[in-house]
Amino acid sequence: MTERPIYITAATHISMQQPLDEQWLTEPILHTEPYVRSIDPNFRQWLNPLEARRMGKILKRALVTASEAMTRSGINNPDAIITGTGLGCIENTELILEALCRDGEQTLKPTYFMQSTHNTISSLIAIHHRCHGYNSTYSHRGVSFDAALLDAFVQLSLGDIATALVTGNDELTPSYFNILKRLGYVGNPRQVPAGEASAAIMLATEPGDNPLCRLEQCRLSYGTPPLDTLPRDVDTVMLGINGHDANDELYRQIATLYPDATLLRYKHIFGESYTASALGVYAAAAIVNAGVIPAAMSLDGKASSAAAPRRLLVVNHSDSRCLSFTLLSKP
Repeated sequence: MTERPIYITAATHISMQQPLDEQWLTEPILHTEPYVRSIDPNFRQWLNPLEARRMGKILKRALVTASEAMTRSGINNPDAIITGTGLGCIENTELILEALCRDGEQTLKPTYFMQSTHNTISSLIAIHHRCHGYNSTYSHRGVSFDAALLDAFVQLSLGDIATALVTGNDELTPSYFNILKRLGYVGNPRQVPAGEASAAIMLATEPGDNPLCRLEQCRLSYGTPPLDTLPRDVDTVMLGINGHDANDELYRQIATLYPDATLLRYKHIFGESYTASALGVYAAAAIVNAGVIPAAMSLDGKASSAAAPRRLLVVNHSDSRCLSFTLLSKP
């Protein structure tokens, strides 16, 4: 594979923090509830009412974050649009199933059916922006976004494409939250809030005028976590600690590999979801670009004395079987 520099030229989010804003860097909203839905912007700034009324929230959020990433990067027609989502358009799926249970197959609404599949999100972004290039969706539980990012990274490294929009989107309905809570995935004491994720990241092989950071490495593995493959020359490590012992054990092992690095966490600020790692990479890119480590994200109390991050490693895993890492650095 030819070594080509890859840059994150723009990144946006809608989450439980102020939407499309980096206010969380200095004034994060710290939620204590077990379940928090995203704070939505005024969608009418981007979508007309006739267009928006037929879309579920996840589609509106995906379109807005994607549109903002395109605007900020100046790339209006990326070569690829790749989305990671764990649950897809779960709200529309529930509406179909509820109607089936209640009315049989007599009065089903076609819109809910058409917008219930996982790949609706990526397809709608492409249709809305008239992008006719590579379009794909990954749905692999907690590494859905990581798989999408890896796809873009490989294609950019090979020179098959020059730009790629990578998004991570998930919504969480009250009924599905209760299911995940019964399974022990979210909602337990000491765990971070369960939330929703919508993040869009624009990648390019040309830095443009003011890139946020450089994407140096992106890896995804399955099976026994190969901790010996993690990069060591880093000064900051961001971990997906969420307060669940089974989830956090692997992160505690990884933390011991970096005794001199500044350790960060992000899920207590952005929430837990199947594509929380999308918000983690977004947050890491914003931190590298700002050159400031938020004290609220510090895991080990070193944030106040830490220097501006030079190389930041984001580590994520799903069920301790799929391990991914993303390495960002100053451009």
